[in-house]
Amino acid sequence: MANHATVEKLGSKKQETTVSDLVDWDSPYDPENPLQWPKWRKVGTLLVVSLGGLISFLASSMLSPAVGHILHDFRSTDETLGVFAVSVYLLGMALGPLVLSGISEVHGRAVVFHVCNILFVAFSIGAALPSSFGMFIVFRFLSGFAGSAPVTVGGGTIADVFEPAERGKATSIYALGPIVGPVIAPIAGGYLVQAVGWRWINWLTLILGGAYALLTFVLFRETYHPTILDRKAQRLQKETGNPALQSKLARKNTLGQAMRLALVRPLKMLLLSPVVLLPCLALALVIGYLFLLFSTMATIFQQRYGFSEGASGFVYAGIGIGNLVGLYLFAVTSDKAVRRATENGTFKPEVRLEPIIFGGPLVCAGFIWYGWTAEKHIHWIVPIIGTAVFGIGVMAFVMPVTTYLIDVWKWHAASAIGANNFSRSILGAIIPLIASKMYDNIGLGWGNSLLAFVILITTPLPWLFIRYGEQLRERFKLSL
Repeated sequence: MANHATVEKLGSKKQETTVSDLVDWDSPYDPENPLQWPKWRKVGTLLVVSLGGLISFLASSMLSPAVGHILHDFRSTDETLGVFAVSVYLLGMALGPLVLSGISEVHGRAVVFHVCNILFVAFSIGAALPSSFGMFIVFRFLSGFAGSAPVTVGGGTIADVFEPAERGKATSIYALGPIVGPVIAPIAGGYLVQAVGWRWINWLTLILGGAYALLTFVLFRETYHPTILDRKAQRLQKETGNPALQSKLARKNTLGQAMRLALVRPLKMLLLSPVVLLPCLALALVIGYLFLLFSTMATIFQQRYGFSEGASGFVYAGIGIGNLVGLYLFAVTSDKAVRRATENGTFKPEVRLEPIIFGGPLVCAGFIWYGWTAEKHIHWIVPIIGTAVFGIGVMAFVMPVTTYLIDVWKWHAASAIGANNFSRSILGAIIPLIASKMYDNIGLGWGNSLLAFVILITTPLPWLFIRYGEQLRERFKLSL
C-alpha cells in the first residue's frame, strides 16, 4: 500500500475512487514482500520446494530396476510395455504443468502445493495396490500429474522470492532435488525390490509424500505477490470499510476469465513465443536422452556386465556426479556474470544461456563415449565416466534454460516453467520408447552416436539468442 494515511482517508470517504485505492507494499522493505523476507525464510522456502522435486523424481525412476518383476507379476513379456510403466509417470508430469501453473497464477502457489500433495499420497496408494496392469498405469500417470507440482511451481516461487542477481544460485539449490532424485532412485529401488518386492516402492513414495505434505502445511507460506496483495486488500477493506480498495496487481477480468487464460497460457507461450519454444525444445531433447539412460542403463549393465539388481542402481552415480559438477559450475558463474553485466548496464536475460555453448558438445561426447565403450564391453567404469561427462552437459542446458525463463517472464514464470516441463516430460517419455527399439536394431554404439549428433543442432542457440533474443522478445510479445 502506498501509505497508511491514504487508507485512513479512503476509509472516511468511500465515494472517492482514485489511484490511491490501489494497495501496494507499505515500503520497499515491507516484510510481507517475499523479496524482503529474511534470508533464513527464503532458504527454507527454497529447500521445501527442492525436497518436493526430490520426492517426485524419486517416484519417477525408482521403478526402473523393477521392470522385470512388474512384467512377471502381470504375466507380460513386452519390454516396451515395461519401459512405458516407468515413463508414463512423465506423461502425468507433462500434463500437470499445463493445468497447475495457471492455477498457481490465479489462486497462488500454496493451494497448488497442498492439494497436489494430498492427491499424490492418494494416487500412490492406488499404484501400490493395483489389481491389473492397466490400473497400475493409470495411477502411475495420476501420481505424475500430482507430483509435478513442486517442479511446476518451483520456478515461479524462485521468481517470487529472489532478485535476478540471486536466482542463479537459488535455481541451483532448487535443482538439487530433481537432479539427485532420479540418480539415487534406481539405487534405492534396486535394493528395495530385492528385499521386499516392487510394490514397496510405491509404499515408500506414499510415506515420503505424506511426510512432505505435513511439512509444507507447517513451513510453506504463500509467495505469489498478486495473491498476497489481494489478501492484504481484502483485510484492509474490512479494517477501513472501504470496498474500493484493491490490489495494485489485481487481475482486470473475472475469476472465470482469469482461469481460462491461465490454463491456456503455458501452451500459448510454447507455441507462439520463440523465446520459450526454442530453449524448451533444446532442453527437452537432452532430458529425453537422460531418461533414456534412466530407463535402460540398469538392464544393460545387468546383461553386459553381470550386475545384480541392487548393484545396477549404482551405475547412475556417474550421471549424478556429472550433474553436481555442472550444477556447481553454474552456481558459481551465473550470478557473477549477471551482476557484472548489471553493473556495466549491459544485462540481458540471454546472458543466462551462454553455458549451452559448451553443453551440446559435452552431451554429444558423453553419449558417444558411453555407447561405444558399453557396446565393446570395456571395463564398466569407463562407460560410467562417459555418463559423468554427459551429466555435466545436461546441467549446461537445464540451469541456463530454467533461469532464463524465470528472468524473462517473472510473474508468469510458473507458466513458462510449466511449458518447459510439458515439453521435457513429453520427450522424456517418448524418446526411451523409440530409442530402446533402435538399440535392438543398430546397437548401443551406433544408436547413441546417431542421437548424439542430433543434439549438436542446439549449439548455435546461445549465439542466436545473444544476438537476436531482445528483438524476438519484442516482436513476439504475448497478451497473457
